[in-house]
Amino acid sequence: MQIGRKIGIFDSGLGGIFIANAIRKILPQYDYLFLGDTLHLPYGRRSTENIYDLSEKAMRYMFDQGCELIIMACNTASATALRKLQQDFLVKEFPHKRILGVIVPTLEVAIEHGATRIGLLATQRTVHSSIYELELKKINPNVILFAVASPLLVPLIEYAGEKYLDMVLQDYLQPLQDEKVQSLILGCTHYVSIKDRINNLTGGNIDLLSQDDIIPTKLANYLQRHPEMEKRLSRGSSFIITATDLNEGFKNNIAQLMNRNMPYSILSN
Repeated sequence: MQIGRKIGIFDSGLGGIFIANAIRKILPQYDYLFLGDTLHLPYGRRSTENIYDLSEKAMRYMFDQGCELIIMACNTASATALRKLQQDFLVKEFPHKRILGVIVPTLEVAIEHGATRIGLLATQRTVHSSIYELELKKINPNVILFAVASPLLVPLIEYAGEKYLDMVLQDYLQPLQDEKVQSLILGCTHYVSIKDRINNLTGGNIDLLSQDDIIPTKLANYLQRHPEMEKRLSRGSSFIITATDLNEGFKNNIAQLMNRNMPYSILSN
């Protein structure tokens, strides 16, 4: 693989592709590397220690491939591994590189939208970590968060279970509707693909906060605030996709999800 000074995007599966496409629409000039840890999907059922080990291995690989800055698009990894990666791994081994998560930027936008009752739909591990509640208290302790774990959604999305989605979603959404949440955070990148379904099931009465709408602008703002990082990034408009299990199903899904107007290449990890 050609070594450049890339922006990396990491996810446990395919959901991060939505984030990557959205980022490239507003920041097309940079070089990108996407890594999906499809071999170990889903992260939501794994232990904290296992998620950290997998995440550190992924970060090391991406830095070795020339990434200067990595967006940890996986909410589960952001919830359980990001802080240790930033405060320990980076400090000791890659002090000039950066790893950014998606949780705090998402909460910042939720607060900006003015909701006082916010719902969260996320993996079991993300919900049980309470990271959204903890970070929300730092931003605005007067806002109430209602979290629902939705462990069946990622497998259904990854393995063509669309015909079951509405039934499962309705079961997960009902407690949030009963709590009369004003905004709903889709706390997993995979859920970007079903935000229209969720909007239909909620009658369009809940403000949906989807990370493909949030992270690109937040990244652009970050680069403006940190010109020392922005100047280090190469500008070849390339996009390389790698995965820990590069099977035919993954390749077919990528072909369906990618923006066809923006070139990309697939390489084995």
